[in-house]
Amino acid sequence: MSELHELDAHDLAAALRRREVSAAQVVAHQAERIATHDPQLRAFVTPTIDTASEHAAAVDLAGTAGDGFTGVPIAVKDLTSTAGVRTTLGSSLLADAAPDVDAHVVRLVTAAGLPSLGKTNTPEFGLSSYTDNDVVGATSTPWRLGLNAGGSSGGAAAAVAAGLVPWALGSDGGGSIRIPSSCCGVVGFKPTRGRVSPGPVGSDWSGLASDGPLARSVRDVAALLEVIAVPQVGDSRYVGGPGGFAEAARRAPGPLRIAAWADPYLPGIETEPQVRAVWEDAVRLLATLGHDVDVVENPFPAELETQFNVVWSSGMAAAPIPPEAESLLRQNTRYWRERGSRHSAAELAGAMQFLEATTREVMTGLAGYDAFLTPTLAMTPQPHAWFTEPTDPAEAHRRELLFTPFTAVYNMAGIPAASVPFFGQVDGLPVGVMLGGHQGSDALLLSLLAQLEDATGWSSLPIDPRP
Repeated sequence: MSELHELDAHDLAAALRRREVSAAQVVAHQAERIATHDPQLRAFVTPTIDTASEHAAAVDLAGTAGDGFTGVPIAVKDLTSTAGVRTTLGSSLLADAAPDVDAHVVRLVTAAGLPSLGKTNTPEFGLSSYTDNDVVGATSTPWRLGLNAGGSSGGAAAAVAAGLVPWALGSDGGGSIRIPSSCCGVVGFKPTRGRVSPGPVGSDWSGLASDGPLARSVRDVAALLEVIAVPQVGDSRYVGGPGGFAEAARRAPGPLRIAAWADPYLPGIETEPQVRAVWEDAVRLLATLGHDVDVVENPFPAELETQFNVVWSSGMAAAPIPPEAESLLRQNTRYWRERGSRHSAAELAGAMQFLEATTREVMTGLAGYDAFLTPTLAMTPQPHAWFTEPTDPAEAHRRELLFTPFTAVYNMAGIPAASVPFFGQVDGLPVGVMLGGHQGSDALLLSLLAQLEDATGWSSLPIDPRP
């Protein structure tokens, strides 16, 4: 049998069902791997090995290991509320904070019998497209230590890619699942707006953010989405109807019409040639698989960025941070809080209306297509310092736009999107491509992702963190 950390969640569950391994042994193996590799990666903020071991022992005692995915470990992003477990939100201001309530997604994975190995690293308040903070520092992609894992679910993506966990929970308000998935060579899925509940204490007031799964295989992503896509009383944006995500990942989608573009919607930003080459490979492969692929101009207008920033910064400005604590925040956080404080309620309302009306118009224009293909990022993974060395926060923000000019429009439109590792690498580094669909087409998108996976045989393992 392969090493336990080389198995995806499905194969781990099968091994547990066959009693080839116990849930306690799985947790112990993953804990040893975390102890060995996480000091270099910094994927975890707070490991919860003791709690996971107790959970696994109870599963073994009950004889339920392998029932569904019972006994298969998971990790939870440090932005996500976990009762009694340190949840820092990537900020030194909350270095010792422990909520008294679980997020709905945490309740659901716990009810599914998934022992959590801990909280994964994220930038302060999840604001950045890279992962670095004053709590544990920067997270590296396992493919090359010293290059950032991407953000803001960087710890989750690095942990999955390095085999510290088979799958993880992340969240995505502007690309925060897909960006690190590309940097780390895993599958990351942002669901349709409202598909996953932010409850009981969360609020998706802006409609931008969603929790979602990261894993090494499409079937694992689909199965974890099945677990967490359950409504809660009070949800105001819930997308109903049958899920069928796991079943969708087992069937071919049939011929689709796919619109593809590789130029960013922002002027002055270009896609690196080596990244574009991977996207071109994906275009050719999709055509070979029987899909009708049209290369089109980027349909999203540049004006979206300004209005997105009004909404993004207003949310940060509203965070209840005492004035005396402002100086303890990182430069990037202070930058977004200051920008948000300039906007009036009328400007915020206008920005939200602009995002909805404009993306509705774009999606109406794309109604003849079933899916959309772009690069996930415009660049390959970058050194930690490339993001943090600018003393001017506006320059730091500009660099983030150079890095990730494709992802946020899917949050603005509220539509599903995923980054997949495809089969392209540049200088030994993973390069993702991004596929999106119309609102509610999560299952169709998963079918397409699985078809690509079957055609390419991508894999992020076996892999150990590399210097």
